[in-house]
Order: sequence, then structure tokens, then C-alpha cells
Amino acid sequence: MARLNYVELPVRNVPGQKEFYEATFGWSFTDFGPDYASTMTGDVDMGLNGDAAQWTAQMLPVIQVEDLEETLARVQAAGGVVTLPIFAFPGGRRFHFRDPHGHELAAMVADGDLG
Repeated sequence: MARLNYVELPVRNVPGQKEFYEATFGWSFTDFGPDYASTMTGDVDMGLNGDAAQWTAQMLPVIQVEDLEETLARVQAAGGVVTLPIFAFPGGRRFHFRDPHGHELAAMVADGDLG
């Protein structure tokens, strides 16, 4: 069965983007030279590509979190901008935000989660 195992985002400032995701979600990154960093969890990982010659079109990554309101506050504190406030959808609640580079992502909790 095929499944999503990696998301790569084009970014202008790899160190700044790493700081945003570390502050917001507690993720750690491994550097692969000055223009690339990646999480290395072995699950669904995310790469930050600073080489403009390799940039691709954007997609909407959705990150499942434990506490939606706390995550919204962390996004804003780390310099992100909420583009769609918290809303319910079949199966849970989520909000959309832009990271400091301008990528739009979503954070969500599933029905039954506490957040």
C-alpha cells in the first residue's frame, strides 16, 4: 500500500524555518549542507529545501496535534499567521496557517482527541 512518507517545502531561509517548526511543534532537523534540512523520524518526515533551482509547487500538509488551541498560540508566537481560524470538519477540527516563508499548512485534532 502506498502512503505519504515525506513532505518537502521550498524555503528561502532554512535556519529560520527550522526555528519556526522547532518552536511550534518541537521537531528537530538534521542538516544536509547549507541548503537542506530534514526531520528524521522514520515516519512522515519533512524536508526544507533552500535551493531555489529545485523548488516545486506547494501542497497543504496537515499536522495532527494534541491541543489545537495551544498549537494555534505557538504558531502565532513563532511568527506564523493564521489564514483560516479553527473550524469543525467531519472527523475533527483544524485551522490553517502560513509559516514565515509563506507555506500554508493545517493543524488538526481528530474527534475524540482532547485538544
